[in-house]
Amino acid sequence: PLVDASSSVTTNPRPRDDVAFEDVTDSNFVYEFGGPIGAASMIVGFPLLMAYQFLCVYDNKGQFLVPDSAADFFPWAGRMADRYWEIAAPSWVGIKIYLGFTFFMVALAYVCPGPVMYGYKLPSLNGQRLAYHCNALWSWWIAVITSLVLHFTGLFRLTEIIDNLGPIMSVAMIWSFLLAGILYIVTAARGKKHRASGNVIYDFFMGVCLNPRIGTLDMKLFTELRIPWPVLFFISLSCAFKQYEQIGYVTPESAFMVLAHWLYSNACNKGEECVITSWDIFYELESWYLLFWNLAGVPFSYCYTSIYLLKNGPMEFSTPWVAMCYVLLLVGYFFWDTGNSQRNRFRMFWNNTLIKRNAFPQLPKSFIHNAKFIQTRHGNKLLIDGWYAYARKPHYTADLVMALTWGLISGFGSFFPYFYLTFFLIVLVHRVGRDDARCARKYGADWDEYMRVVP
Repeated sequence: PLVDASSSVTTNPRPRDDVAFEDVTDSNFVYEFGGPIGAASMIVGFPLLMAYQFLCVYDNKGQFLVPDSAADFFPWAGRMADRYWEIAAPSWVGIKIYLGFTFFMVALAYVCPGPVMYGYKLPSLNGQRLAYHCNALWSWWIAVITSLVLHFTGLFRLTEIIDNLGPIMSVAMIWSFLLAGILYIVTAARGKKHRASGNVIYDFFMGVCLNPRIGTLDMKLFTELRIPWPVLFFISLSCAFKQYEQIGYVTPESAFMVLAHWLYSNACNKGEECVITSWDIFYELESWYLLFWNLAGVPFSYCYTSIYLLKNGPMEFSTPWVAMCYVLLLVGYFFWDTGNSQRNRFRMFWNNTLIKRNAFPQLPKSFIHNAKFIQTRHGNKLLIDGWYAYARKPHYTADLVMALTWGLISGFGSFFPYFYLTFFLIVLVHRVGRDDARCARKYGADWDEYMRVVP
């Protein structure tokens, strides 16, 4: 059935055929991220950066490690490599923990209940739509409950995660390289490459496979939601349990990070059906940079605050300071969650795929009835209501506020709790510029009108 302004929910989440389909062609190809040289630099540089930061946070209480002099640089680099290998070399324990969790989540993705939703029409499939089994919420809660049972029964203490964090991180990085390599080789062998430049390094970095699937499992959606944020949460939970073992209680600061990472992971999984119409899923290729950052970068570089609090705690911040951090986090979360819900449910409403879900928490202002929009000549609608009447990217602002609190809760004794904020700000600035350029090409004068209406 078609939806109208008086009926916001459908019991038949199949999309309408008359919704304009995104005509994305390959004619606008340009090198991004500095082209092949930039791609090669990041393929080498990101793992080295993560290894360096791990040693600073995990092994040096959040302080920078630097050579004694310019002449000492190469000996210092050798000492750093030796130390990393000593405490973070891949191990069987790391393999069992990381891949055990990964394959547990894969199994849950196949068997858990959940609605089947449909994405946008894909030009690469001649306008066909892919079906997505949206059961991440069940998988997430089963994983949380299972982990707590294992911890409190002593079958697997969650403190094993922080005790073996280096080996687990190394396994995650190797696993992301392996998956990206296999995906590139298989896609090339099948002659199914998308938007390939012809440069192997750049194509490996940017990806050549649009919709990798193993049966009903969509690899891109799975790796974006079901590994990075749950792993990040479990790292923070592990730090909290470790702190309890060491000092007999969990500090308000460590509890803050558990809450922050639970909110983020829970939101990503409870709103899985909203993600399938996002640019990441519709257009972006499954690539080394997506796989590496989702499987290794997010969980093992966004956790620095939790590790810092464990290694340097207990902190002695004032009650007003801690309370301010909690309030900022919750306010930021409210606008981030509702902002994402507003824009995604607006799309789903007009695509006839909006369904009712009772996932906790359901916040007010998550759906705008009779939302105002600009109808473009292209056929799409640009939302100019709710939070999107005041800013084009309000969810980014709220996201940055939450990222800021992840640093503030640790004070100002180290840069590394602010790495996430710094990195995320750079990523968002790049993404906003990229999105604006794409939308200007796509919508023309309609985009000019949109920018006039919405600051």
